[in-house]
Amino acid sequence: MVTVHCARCGRPEAPALPRQPLPGKLGAEVRERACLDCWNEWQKMEVMVINELRLNFMDPAAQETLTRHMKEFLFPGEAKPGGESPLTPLK
Repeated sequence: MVTVHCARCGRPEAPALPRQPLPGKLGAEVRERACLDCWNEWQKMEVMVINELRLNFMDPAAQETLTRHMKEFLFPGEAKPGGESPLTPLK
C-alpha cells in the first residue's frame, strides 16, 4: 500500500489516493500531500461549501473560490494572510 505524510491530519503513513483527484499540478500536489481519508472528508465539505456560498460555476470566480477553500481544508496553516473567514467568497 502506498502511503503519504498527510498535511491535514499529520499521519506519517496515511493511505494515499490511488490516483490524482484533479488534473495538473494541483492534482499532483493533492495526491502527494493529502491522504485518502482527508480527501474523502473534503468531498463532503465541498458540497457544503458550494451550497453555503451558492457557487455558480457559470462564473469563473466560483472555481477559484472552491479551489481556495480546498487548499485551506487540505493544507491548513498554509493559507495566505488576509483574515478571511472560512466561508468567504473570492472577491
